[in-house]
Amino acid sequence: MPQVEWILRGIEGEHQTLLFSATLDGMTAGLISRYQNDPEMYAIDGDEPTVSEMEHRFLAVHQMDRVRVAAAIVASSNRTIIFTRTRWGADKLAQALEDEGVDAAPMHGDLRQEKREKSLSDFSAGRIKALVATDVAARGIHVDDVDVVIHHDPPSDAKTYVHRSGRTARAGESGLVVSLVLWNEELEVRKLMRRLGMKHPIVEVFSNDPRLADLNAWDPAADAA
Repeated sequence: MPQVEWILRGIEGEHQTLLFSATLDGMTAGLISRYQNDPEMYAIDGDEPTVSEMEHRFLAVHQMDRVRVAAAIVASSNRTIIFTRTRWGADKLAQALEDEGVDAAPMHGDLRQEKREKSLSDFSAGRIKALVATDVAARGIHVDDVDVVIHHDPPSDAKTYVHRSGRTARAGESGLVVSLVLWNEELEVRKLMRRLGMKHPIVEVFSNDPRLADLNAWDPAADAA
């Protein structure tokens, strides 16, 4: 947070400092320790579910089959949000899903406002089954009854995983979170699980696997045993 620190360094004389942050992470804690003296801290519980309130599946997929695996999962659900790292990736994946017969639309900052609003409206009304979003664009998505969140590109940090996954399992409902893991992503995904305190097998699947039709009913731990 260099901009915030630049402002704090410029404050002179006796003063009172109030810091507001959506999350209390390491950088925010550092600012508090350096620039506040005996601070009072207030926290408001958010409505974002924790990882323990969701069902998690980690699927080892092949690069050439990853889109078809995602399409098979979307086809068996009502509403799915799929996360990609880049805006270009969101556009490409949305088109690839359309080519597989799945109604999907991208959601990212490069799209015109009216296009984003139409995609969100179509998704909320059930006219499309999948919304393919970047992390920044998804912050404004508040849609009920999202069955599945798919990490098409698994995140590298725990906070992003929780924020993405929190698009499902809202208002006390259960939710399914699926990570599609390429062979060269497995090490980072296992590190991510350790940081989140999660123990789940990474199970290889192909797009014709019948278990994709109902991932909630499938116990991957039993298969991995």
